[in-house]
Amino acid sequence: MRYHHRLTIIAIASSIIGLGAANSNAQDRMGPIPKDQLTEQQAKALADFTAARGQPTGPWIVLLRSPEVMSRARELSDYLRYESILPGWLREFVILMTARQWSQSYEWSVHSRLAIDEGLSPEIARAIVEGRRPESMVDEEVILYDFCMELQRNQSVSDATYARAVERFGEQGVVETVSLMGYYTMISMVLNTARTPLPAGGKPALSPFPH
Repeated sequence: MRYHHRLTIIAIASSIIGLGAANSNAQDRMGPIPKDQLTEQQAKALADFTAARGQPTGPWIVLLRSPEVMSRARELSDYLRYESILPGWLREFVILMTARQWSQSYEWSVHSRLAIDEGLSPEIARAIVEGRRPESMVDEEVILYDFCMELQRNQSVSDATYARAVERFGEQGVVETVSLMGYYTMISMVLNTARTPLPAGGKPALSPFPH
């Protein structure tokens, strides 16, 4: 795989779990909306979200600008993150590869912790940060890595890679893998557009791809 040649090799924190926030100097284009400025639809979407998940953070603060998108995106997020047939560590593995593709430090900081909690090796996460093909992957990780990298790099998946993915995860698993990538691509694009910062005091986790 030549994926790592497209990346800037960056220094990373001594512990992958300690990866922090985006640059504190970043311009936050779409911060929280004051309550007295919410439309009726935004207030309802916010109340529904808070009842289900607590106070919105990160991308949800941005998506509140379109309350219908916010509510529908939450439904998709709930399924993909918590009910997908892919095991938790593999879901997070796919999310990390997507965050790396978009150099999205907010997503990375959240999901690198979740990935390790779910059982993904810190060394695999570290390799993704550095743009290297991870070593010592189990079969499921190899299949998903090849699948995701091909789809990101080539905008297509070879017959051989597709066949391996279907054999291991079934057609439903393939659809849900692609849906995870698509959903977190959307979230990464939202965060990159809004320049959503992470909490103060953090460090950038990912360096942008070279152009």
